[in-house]
Amino acid sequence: MKLTQTINWLPFSNKHVNYILACKNNKANVAEGAVRAAKTICNCIAFSLCLEYSKDKFHLASGSTLANAKLNIGDCNGYGLEHLFRGRCHWGKYKENDALFVNTKTGEKIIIFAGGGQADSYKKILGNSYGLWIATEINEHYDSEDSKESFIKVAFARQLASYNPKWFWDLNPSNPNSSIYTEYIDSWKIKGLIGGYNYQHFNIYDNAAITEERKKEIISQYDINSIWYQRDILGLRVVAEGRIYQEFKKYHVIKMPEWNEIDENGNYTHSLRKALKFITIGIDFGGNGSAHSFNATGFCEGFKKFITIKQKRINKRIDDIKLTQEFIKFIKELKEEYPNVNIVDIRCDSAEQTLIAGFEKALIENNLGIPINNAIKGLILNRIRFYCKMFSTNKYYILECCEDLINAFNTAIYNPKNKKEDERLDDGTQDIDSLDAQEYSTEPYMTILIQTG
Repeated sequence: MKLTQTINWLPFSNKHVNYILACKNNKANVAEGAVRAAKTICNCIAFSLCLEYSKDKFHLASGSTLANAKLNIGDCNGYGLEHLFRGRCHWGKYKENDALFVNTKTGEKIIIFAGGGQADSYKKILGNSYGLWIATEINEHYDSEDSKESFIKVAFARQLASYNPKWFWDLNPSNPNSSIYTEYIDSWKIKGLIGGYNYQHFNIYDNAAITEERKKEIISQYDINSIWYQRDILGLRVVAEGRIYQEFKKYHVIKMPEWNEIDENGNYTHSLRKALKFITIGIDFGGNGSAHSFNATGFCEGFKKFITIKQKRINKRIDDIKLTQEFIKFIKELKEEYPNVNIVDIRCDSAEQTLIAGFEKALIENNLGIPINNAIKGLILNRIRFYCKMFSTNKYYILECCEDLINAFNTAIYNPKNKKEDERLDDGTQDIDSLDAQEYSTEPYMTILIQTG
C-alpha cells in the first residue's frame, strides 16, 4: 500500500526558498535569526533532499540534548525528518544510539541522533563516518580548543572520510563574541570556504506561514527592553549584561493570605489548594560554601499556571544526618499544608549521590512514597530563557514566603567579565542555589509549559 504525503504545507517566502535551493550547491549552510522564522524547517527540507542521493550511509542530527534533537529535527511540529520520509522510515537503535532509518532512492540511510551540549557529548558520535550533519541550536553545542573534546570539532572530523560532507546549522542569535561566530560562521564568510558557504538571516516577519495576528501575539510575550526580545524577535546579536530576569515584576509575588490562583487579568479566582493538581520538589545541595535549597512547585490544571509554594534554604554547614532531618521536615510540612495534592517527583542535584541515597532511605522509613530522581540539569541558558518567558507570559508566580527565591530572581545578573558567552554570575555573591533548585523542580515540564502558553 502506498502512503501519500499528508504534510499541510504553508507558504514559504522567497528568502526561504532561495536558501533551501542554495543548500544543494554549498557545503556549509547556516540559518540564523529570530524564533518562529522557520529556520529548522528549511534545514530539514534541504537535508532530506540531499539525503536522497547521498552516497554515505551514516548521517548525524544533533541538538543541545538528544530530546531537543528528536523534537526539533525529528518531529519539528510535523515538518521534521520523520514526517518528510513518512512511510519509508522508522525509529530504532544503532549500536545503542537513537537513530532514524530511512529508505531513500540510493538505499538505506541511518541518521544518528545525539545531544551535543555537554563536555562528554562527543563520545556518542565516535566510530562512524558521517556524510550530512544537521544541527539545531548549534551555538548551544559544546565547543572547546581541544579538538578531541569539542562536539563540533569531533563532528567535523567524523565527516573527513565521507563522499560529500555537508552541514546544515540553525541558531538564534547569540553573544556576538561567541566562538560559534569567530571560529566558524563569520570566519567562513570572511576567509571563504572551499565547497561553498550558504548563509541566510531570517526574522519572524520572513515567515509567511504565520498570520500577522499570531506574530503580534508572539511579540507581546516579550519585554521589549530585554535581551530575548532583541535576539528572538529582532534577530540581533547582542551582549547579555545587567539583570537577567527583567520580566520578573512585583505582581508575580502572591501574598500568603490570599492562597488563590491568578487568572489571565491578574485577578484572584479560587483556593490555591484546590487549584493545584500536583507538586514537584527541586533540591540543590550546597558545595564549596554554597547553600542547600529545597523548592516546592505546584502546577495548576492543564499547566496553565505554576507556583513556587514553599522553599527552605539552609545557609550554614550541617552534617548529612541533620540535612536529611531537615528534608523530611520540609516534606511533612508541605503535606500538611497541601493534604490533598500529591507530591509526584523530587529532583536532586546529581553530584551528591550519597545524600540522595540517604534521602531515599529516609522517605521509605517515614512512609513517604515519593519518587526521587536525578535532576536533568540542562543548559543553564535554556533554563534562564524558560523562566524569562514564563514571567513575561504571566504563567509563573511565587508565594511571598519564599523570600530567598524572590531575592535570587531579583538580583541574578550576567557575568560582566565574560565577553564571549552568556553566563550567569556565580561568584558567591549571588544565590544560585535557590535558582538551581527551582529549575530542577520544573525541568521535566518545561516543554509542555511553553507549548500551553
